[in-house]
Amino acid sequence: MDEEAVRALYDRWMRREARPDGPGCRVERVGEVVRQTGPAEAWNGVLWSGLTAGTADRAVEEQIRHYTALGRDFEWKLYAHDEPADLADRLVAAGFRAEPREALMVAGTAGGATDTAPPEGVELLPVTDAAGMDLVAEVHERAFGTDGTLLRQRLLAQLVDRPDTVAVVLAVAGDRPISSARLEMLPGVPFAGLWGGGTVPEWRGRGVYRALVAHRARTAAARGYDWLQVDASADSRPILHRLGFTTLSTTTPYVYEP
Repeated sequence: MDEEAVRALYDRWMRREARPDGPGCRVERVGEVVRQTGPAEAWNGVLWSGLTAGTADRAVEEQIRHYTALGRDFEWKLYAHDEPADLADRLVAAGFRAEPREALMVAGTAGGATDTAPPEGVELLPVTDAAGMDLVAEVHERAFGTDGTLLRQRLLAQLVDRPDTVAVVLAVAGDRPISSARLEMLPGVPFAGLWGGGTVPEWRGRGVYRALVAHRARTAAARGYDWLQVDASADSRPILHRLGFTTLSTTTPYVYEP
């Protein structure tokens, strides 16, 4: 893989020329900042910036004013290769809080990530209605320890208004939900995103996460996407590396809460 070329492709399609990723969302370019603004349950934040030491502080203040006026929490999604080099320090000084750093990892949809089957006794089911989304929210809360209400609302709205842009899958053992994940597919871009892969504690280390990656990789390939993209946690990174993913950069969410 030509990592620099693929990273440039990612920056172009998923950041500088990003499409809205949910109902009611809009992507705006304001100066050298690309941001998404949407309903409270949507992802709100900065996708890309092309700032300098002389323009950064003013741009940061402008985004704070924009989202605060709407009463929105928002995220500045900062990548290790973004400029200026001290942008992270500037965000913290402006009142942002850094969340754990993740690895930007990619793989071709034609690679080995498609080959893994679920472990014995586990079935992968598509989620297409509110009852299924209740189970996704339940798994999310058990896996991550955070409230799944907004996630449920956002995904239900997406399934109703833009069903071709998301595929949600639930892993069940018998009649018990044990893991869930989703594939985000924006039209007209070469990358499909892997998001939300969470497994309840008692089922970790048994291959469920790998099976969910493979399932979504097959779906992305069938829909014509060339690349898979994931923001990988420290736990997911070694698994994805074994499945053929390459790390292109790191990304840190900086969160601002008015």
